[in-house]
Amino acid sequence: MLDIALLPGEYAVCRMAAGSALPPALSSGLAAADVVTVSWTADGISVICPMDRAPEQAVVETAWRCLRLSGPVDVAVTGTLAALVDPLAGARVNVVAFSTFDTDYLLVPAVRLGAATAALERAGHRVLG
Repeated sequence: MLDIALLPGEYAVCRMAAGSALPPALSSGLAAADVVTVSWTADGISVICPMDRAPEQAVVETAWRCLRLSGPVDVAVTGTLAALVDPLAGARVNVVAFSTFDTDYLLVPAVRLGAATAALERAGHRVLG
């Protein structure tokens, strides 16, 4: 069984053009529960952030809810992400997953949050929040 925290608020998945400057609002004044992740590739910049911090110049897909695996989770542990994604796939819930050094995160569509939490709980996990 894994403990999963439902973070407050809605999140956005954003795409910015390669070489774009990140707006300062992404890194300043974050609330304790806020999560922002940025990935750079030659094709562009992907940003996941609270909806109210989505960059104005980005292509934005909203509204997502963010689930955080209660951690920290040892990087060497295998199968943790699969244990979360598999039940969601079985329930036909879209997932955007990302990891930090300490834990894993999942974004699920806000309109499918009930189905997502039910699927995770049926798989034996506990969703808190």
